[in-house]
Amino acid sequence: MRNAPFSLSLALERLDLPSWWREIDASPNWQRGVFDGLAVAYCCLATVALIQIIRIQLRVPEYGWTTQKVFHLLNFLVCGLRSGVFAFRAEVQDLPSTLLQAGLLDLPGLLFFSTYTLLVLFWAEIYYQARSLPTGSLRPAFVVMNLAVYAIQIGLWVFCSVSNSEGHSPQLGKELSGCFLAFVSAAAAFAFLLYGGRLWLMLRRFPIESRGRRKKLREVGLVTTICATCFLFRSIIVAWSAFDFEDADLDVMGHPLLNLIYYSGAEIIPSALVLYILRKLPPKRQAAGYQPIPAAQ
Repeated sequence: MRNAPFSLSLALERLDLPSWWREIDASPNWQRGVFDGLAVAYCCLATVALIQIIRIQLRVPEYGWTTQKVFHLLNFLVCGLRSGVFAFRAEVQDLPSTLLQAGLLDLPGLLFFSTYTLLVLFWAEIYYQARSLPTGSLRPAFVVMNLAVYAIQIGLWVFCSVSNSEGHSPQLGKELSGCFLAFVSAAAAFAFLLYGGRLWLMLRRFPIESRGRRKKLREVGLVTTICATCFLFRSIIVAWSAFDFEDADLDVMGHPLLNLIYYSGAEIIPSALVLYILRKLPPKRQAAGYQPIPAAQ
C-alpha cells in the first residue's frame, strides 16, 4: 500500500464538477435569476421578522427588548443585509475596497451566528435555572464569545485587504478566513446539540401530564435538529470554498448554483422553519393582576 501524503486542500482541489454544473455557472441568465431570487427570498424573511416584532410589541408593549424581540430583530438585520447584497451583487463584486466587499459579504453570516447562538443562550439559562445552577456568567460569556469572533474576523478582513493592496496573493487570507468561519459554524452546531439536547432530555423527564410539555419538547427538538444541521452544512461548504477557489468560491458571480444551494440550505430554509416554529406570541399581561380566590359561602 502506497503511503502518499494527503491534505485536505489537495483533496478538495481534485473535486471535479460535472459539465452541466459548469454550463449553469457560465450562464448570465442563471446568475441574474439566482441572485435576484435569493434577494427576494431574504426580503420575504426580513418582512416576516419585522412583522413578528410589531406583533409582539402590540401584544406586550410593556416588556421592552426581550430575548424574543432581539432574536427577531437580528433576523431582520441579517435577511435585510443579505437581500440588499444579492440585489446589488454585481456592484458589490466590483467594489474597489477589498475590506468593504468582505464586510458586506461576511457580516450577515456573523450576525446569523449571533442570532441563533442567542437561542443557545436562552436554552442554557432555562436549563441552569431548572437545575438551580448559577446563570450570572452565561450572558457575559455569550457577549465575550461574540466580540472575540467579530474581532478575529475583522482582523482577517484587514489582513486580506493589506495583502491585496501590497500586490500579494490574497489566497492565504481567504483560506484563514474560511477555516475560521468553518470552525465557528461547527462550534455553533456543537452548542446546539449540547444545550438543546440537555434541555430536550430535561423536558422529556417531566411528568406526561405537565401542561405544554409535549409542544415544548417538539419545539426544542425540531429547532435543535434544524440549527445543528444548518451550521454543520455551513461549516462543510465554507471549508470546501476556503481551499477550492476555482469551483467553490462563494464570493463570485460565476457560481450561482453553489450560492443557491449554500444560502438556501444554510440560512433561508432553516430561518423560515425556525421563524414558523417560534411564531407563538407571548401571553397578554392581565391588567387587573391576579384576582383573589372568593371565600366559600
